[in-house]
Amino acid sequence: MDWASWFDAPDYEFARQVLQRGVAALYFVAFLSTLNQFPALLGERGLLPVPDYLEGFSRLQRPTLFRWRYSDRLLRAVCGTGLAISAVLVAGLPQTGPPWLPMIAFLALWLLYMSIVNVGQTFYGFGWEMLILEAGFTVAFLGSDQTDPPRTILLLVAWLVFRLEFGAGMIKIRGGREWRDLTALYYHHETQPMPGPLSRQAHLLPKPFHRLEVLGNHFAQLVVPFFLFAPQPVGSAAAGIIIFTQLWLVASGNFAWLNWIAIVLAFAAVSDPVAHAVLPVIPLDWQAAGGGQTPLWWLILTLAVTVLLLVLSYWPVRNLFSHHQLMNASFNRWQLVNTYGAFGTVTKQRIEVAVEGTRDDDPDESADWREYEFKGKPGDVRRLPRQWAPYHLRLDWLMWFLPLRTVHEEWFYAFLEKLLKADRTVLRLLREDPFDGERPRWVRARTYLYRFASRAEFRETGQRWIRTPLYEAIPPLSLRRGG
Repeated sequence: MDWASWFDAPDYEFARQVLQRGVAALYFVAFLSTLNQFPALLGERGLLPVPDYLEGFSRLQRPTLFRWRYSDRLLRAVCGTGLAISAVLVAGLPQTGPPWLPMIAFLALWLLYMSIVNVGQTFYGFGWEMLILEAGFTVAFLGSDQTDPPRTILLLVAWLVFRLEFGAGMIKIRGGREWRDLTALYYHHETQPMPGPLSRQAHLLPKPFHRLEVLGNHFAQLVVPFFLFAPQPVGSAAAGIIIFTQLWLVASGNFAWLNWIAIVLAFAAVSDPVAHAVLPVIPLDWQAAGGGQTPLWWLILTLAVTVLLLVLSYWPVRNLFSHHQLMNASFNRWQLVNTYGAFGTVTKQRIEVAVEGTRDDDPDESADWREYEFKGKPGDVRRLPRQWAPYHLRLDWLMWFLPLRTVHEEWFYAFLEKLLKADRTVLRLLREDPFDGERPRWVRARTYLYRFASRAEFRETGQRWIRTPLYEAIPPLSLRRGG
């Protein structure tokens, strides 16, 4: 029986190459971010130690390799393994073998990273964690150079992009009024969690442009995703619009790998002829170098996975059309076929928590208070923000949430204690330690109102931010007296 005519998608080899290598590259970034930050944040002596968390951990609820034992050494081994597997997938080596080889590699990445996420607590409570997990599982079944890309898996990747975009659009429409009256972008570039080097310039654009931005966002998220499933070249055009809007978000902010993975996954709808027409350097004769008859066992396996993911789609579909739509939620312990969304409301003012220390004995206002500088979050009013994405600065992101929730978070008090002890692993997470590794006697947390400087203010002062003191969020603490 010739099943290739309906199962195989020979005109989507370029899409497969982008999907496999792109997702693997983002896994590499995710494991690198974990290797550099996890021990200080969640390690044996971290702010929220995983061994303490595991004491109340239910083995039946969250799969993880650490459920029996955690150690920083084991964490580093997991990250090292993930980095190695990601690297060989980016190089395309497993893809030259039988289809089960890249499948095993991607499933290994999925299981290894899920082990980290499931013990990561608040530091791993971001929607793009479950997004990269679902993406890794799904692209695992795209096969290898020895077979054509399976059409059903490509459609499932497009379905993932649909849920990501349409879910975010529905969250906005149901959320704050600013999305409906087209004023959301009056504020967002300035108040987003971690501005990038172009965020201030984007914020200073005329308000009519910001209203067009919101309209464009609604079109890209609420209308365009339906056309991902249309015949070519319409499907490719829909993917192109999504890619363009995501690139604008990359240029104007730092959202870890959220935008980058959306860009990669959107290529599932781009056919080889369209890709070649846009960039002639992309060949049309991929199959001359590989693709053959799809083995029956591979057909059965990919169809079984397709059925599984379609069945699991019931819960996110119901959520999409619910008046109480959940944002970034998983409906099963394996974090497959999730629901996504972001920024249902936009904050109108930017409040930053600044952490200060002093070596003086008396912590009054006459003391020499010095501010700790973070790598990504605004601090120094003259400093140009860096582009960090797709790398994820987890501490900086949670600092943004503090004034929106409460500064009295367990991890934040643990962070202040580590500063009082001049803990080297924690200090390495910062851009600048004002005490050069020495212990301060006191630390405190103060809040400031931040806004972008106008062009005239920047010319006059050289400041990119204008900040106004608000209040003392946490009074001076020391190890001697109530630290």
